[in-house]
Order: sequence, then structure tokens, then C-alpha cells
Amino acid sequence: MARRKRRAPQEGDFQDPLKNYDGPQRVDDLERSLIEAKVGDMKIQPFATVTPQTSVQRTLEEMAKLNIACVLVVEDDRLLGIFSERDVLMKVADQLEQLKDRPVSEVMTPKPVYVHRTDSPAKAVNLMAVSGFRHVPIVNVDDKVVGVLGPRRVTAYLRNHFKN
Repeated sequence: MARRKRRAPQEGDFQDPLKNYDGPQRVDDLERSLIEAKVGDMKIQPFATVTPQTSVQRTLEEMAKLNIACVLVVEDDRLLGIFSERDVLMKVADQLEQLKDRPVSEVMTPKPVYVHRTDSPAKAVNLMAVSGFRHVPIVNVDDKVVGVLGPRRVTAYLRNHFKN
């Protein structure tokens, strides 16, 4: 097979593809907000925390009192886990008597996936949809817990943009 000779690059051959780049055009305010806003612009508070040593019974009582679906398990402002209604159903419900005095750290979901408050709402919603998480912890740049995002808060955020 014969090889083709390459010609030497000439001055002016290179054209920078980013020179005239305007970025993608957003269709509407909702799309613009999902991509360009920050998770911290959404309602991410209040949220509830417990320590890893808090008993399962006390954690369940706190969730019932506050009428919430999850608590974040935190120590020194660092996220260690999440304990949700799904954990109650899958790990605790049929063993409540044996587990009620045990620390919640034994039945929590450890090392949960989280997003930073500076991430886009689209990233958080995508994480929830693709991974099947109903609640996603939110941390700041120092990885300290600053909130939680759940389906009601996402729905409220979207509803605000459908009014326009």
C-alpha cells in the first residue's frame, strides 16, 4: 500500500474551534436554571442529623416527630451515612425489637453519594433519577453537610419555573 505524503502545515491552517463559541442556547428559563443555577439556590434546608451512636429507636422517633423520610448521620459536620425510610423497610422493620437499642450506624447506608451546593440542579436531579435515590445530601466546598434534597423540594423548584 502506498503512503500518502503529508504536506507541511502552512501558516493560517489552524482554526481555533473555540474562537467563535457562544455556548449552547438554552430553550427556556427552566433549562437555563437547571444547568446554570446552583443546588444551593434550591431549598435544601431544614434537614435533620443524628450521630452514629444515636439508637435506631431514637432515630425513628425523630423522623416521626419531624415527619421526614431521612436523617443524615453526621459526626463533626462530616457526612458518614444516611438513614432513610428505605433502610427502615429493608433492614429494620422485621427486626425492630433486636435493633431498636443498637446504634443507627449499624443500619444506615454508609458513604452516601452527595452533591456540592455549587453543583447544578441538573446534576442533583440526574443523580436521583439514574441512581434511584430519593434523597441526596448536600455538602459545601469543605465537605460539611449543609442540606438535603428530596423529591418534594425538587418538585417545588420545578413548579416555580412552570409558572412563568
